[in-house]
Amino acid sequence: MAIIGKVDSVWRYPVKSMRGEEMDQIFAGYAGVYGDRLFAFVSEGNAKGFPYFTGRDQRQMIRYRPRFRDPAAALVPMNRREAEENGAWSLPATAARLQLEVETPEGELLAIDDLALIESLRARIEHPHEIRLLQSDRAMTDCAPLSIFSLQSVRQLEKESESPVDKRQFRANVYLDLPDLDPFGEDKFVGLSLRLGSDVVATVIKRDGRCMMITLNPETAEKSPAVLKTVAQNHEGKAGLYAAVIAEGIIRKGDPVELLD
Repeated sequence: MAIIGKVDSVWRYPVKSMRGEEMDQIFAGYAGVYGDRLFAFVSEGNAKGFPYFTGRDQRQMIRYRPRFRDPAAALVPMNRREAEENGAWSLPATAARLQLEVETPEGELLAIDDLALIESLRARIEHPHEIRLLQSDRAMTDCAPLSIFSLQSVRQLEKESESPVDKRQFRANVYLDLPDLDPFGEDKFVGLSLRLGSDVVATVIKRDGRCMMITLNPETAEKSPAVLKTVAQNHEGKAGLYAAVIAEGIIRKGDPVELLD
């Protein structure tokens, strides 16, 4: 076992494909990060295997800012203490309990289930397909529920692509600072486990296959195709990691990162 770096920052994304929020801490449970991707929009025009309406359909979507109306209730599971004392599973977040509102790029504040929010999203596209809100009790992630990315890999992609790269383009839950590892050195973690802070243990399941979402500037939604082209040509189309939580707990900014045998 060895300390290989520290947690640079932790993030969650209450609405799939909308802007994330940087947190002082997140609760990482078996079901995913508490409060992460509880809401999504789906389009009848998209494939059944991936029905989500995302920045691929409307790139301005990443500029919408979701926020929980009761931030304290959205931090940790309501039964966390009981779960710790009895060795039970923590209860997942529920969309019904964690009410959400969204600030549009124009500054209008709308409830997540306000039809005006769908109209705002639709106003920026030209297809006639129906868009509807989807709510879940568990994170609607594309693969394993915890996504990880290193700062070293961000900087390497910036160098290789010869274009500015913002770490937020990769929409990770946990960004790691791994100063003693080469860029993309975390690729070797697949099949291994990491201890993040004092409690959380996550097993790395696979590398993260990337799509055009990483080309979008998180502030302007403008496209920069060079970064996706670089990932495709130099890194087999993959950047970052997906992991499954096998020991629940809190991950904080600055926590040590330990590679487990």
